[in-house]
Amino acid sequence: MTDTAEHNPHSHEGQLTDTEVLRIRNDFPILEQTINGHPLVYLDSGATSQKPTSVMEAEQEFYEQRNSAVHRGAHSLAVEATDVFEDARATVAAFIGAAENELIWIANATAGLNLLAYSFANASVGEVPAEAQRFAVGPGDEILVTEMEHHANLIPWQELCRRTGATLRFIPVHDDGTLDMDAAAKLITARTKVLSFSHISNVTGVINPVVELATLAHEVGALVVLDACQSAPHLALDVKALNVDFAVFSGHKMLGPTGIGGLYGRAELLDAMPPFLTGGSMITTVTMDGAGYLPSPQRFEAGTQPISQAAALAAAVNYLSETGMDRIHEWEAGLGQRMVSGLEKIKGVRVLGPAAGIPRAGLAAFEVAGVHAHDVGQYLDAAGIAVRVGHHCAQPLHRRLGLNSSTRASAYLYNTTAEVDAFLAAVAGVRGYFGAEGA
Repeated sequence: MTDTAEHNPHSHEGQLTDTEVLRIRNDFPILEQTINGHPLVYLDSGATSQKPTSVMEAEQEFYEQRNSAVHRGAHSLAVEATDVFEDARATVAAFIGAAENELIWIANATAGLNLLAYSFANASVGEVPAEAQRFAVGPGDEILVTEMEHHANLIPWQELCRRTGATLRFIPVHDDGTLDMDAAAKLITARTKVLSFSHISNVTGVINPVVELATLAHEVGALVVLDACQSAPHLALDVKALNVDFAVFSGHKMLGPTGIGGLYGRAELLDAMPPFLTGGSMITTVTMDGAGYLPSPQRFEAGTQPISQAAALAAAVNYLSETGMDRIHEWEAGLGQRMVSGLEKIKGVRVLGPAAGIPRAGLAAFEVAGVHAHDVGQYLDAAGIAVRVGHHCAQPLHRRLGLNSSTRASAYLYNTTAEVDAFLAAVAGVRGYFGAEGA
């Protein structure tokens, strides 16, 4: 079992083709429009994905037919709303290979990573139950990340170390953006309490060896946190097979709505962790002197939850499953290779990450000599092509690669080879337009 094709109970036969992708595009109304007089070529799904009609209808249907608070009311509408909410949890949990009580609703992956960091901080101060002490960190302890992390998987750990006196270390990357596994083996020691890393780099498309890293961490008793933002939407994910303790992902990157994501945690760990947000819906009994807390997942779901968004995220997961995650990954990997090989042929363009032919996700970040990334993005936008520009919330990685910013094109199941070719043709004209051909 590999890290890139772990688990898919709804696997489909046969590869995706441009013909089928054109049919898929009919489910995404936003893709029908023109931008600046050109058909929209949306290559920014790494930032946020577009939504099929079924996802939008699921959220609307909830508000039209079942809108009510969950886990509180005894009336029929409240029961129906609760059923929708918990059925959505079961659907999304199964999608990543988790049990229902192992999936916590969060606003987004950033919120999930902060939840973990703050919960570990709460276990590090004052009197805490014995079962929570394994999450405590302090002077002499180390938290390990990588040099390729999104800021959301870096700053919360920086802050945890600042609050507790623990030390933050990082696994460096090679010149091609791949992780230095020799350094990882040396950096993961008995001092390591947490290893947190991304499954797929949002800049280079590198797919990290999750099982190998998790094994190294578990051998020294460390907890393993996986940032699955760029993997949950794009490849079959089985958190059990990957052997991670926690994982986070965002709904809006996987055809779902904004305002919701998932935090997976092994049940025995979640039930032992101190809560982060406190208030209604996550308690057993409350007195004026203290409170008792429910087990997971309610333990970490204080207040009114994203109910309609959960229904819509379940619809998104069903759409992905029906299409087939293995097929989606294979299609996008092909688009990614097409982008990289095409970009490598354009004079003055430097692709970040592995060269063509080496496995990567369906995205490519690149530098155009003599032209700022923002100018590249505006030039492409004039041709109707939407890409991401900037440091992609990964300043340390860009600094390591000798850049301040880059342009990133990221594909999804609704992109065609013709769109990739249109993108490549546009990039080929950038330097000439800006008079940078001698740069």
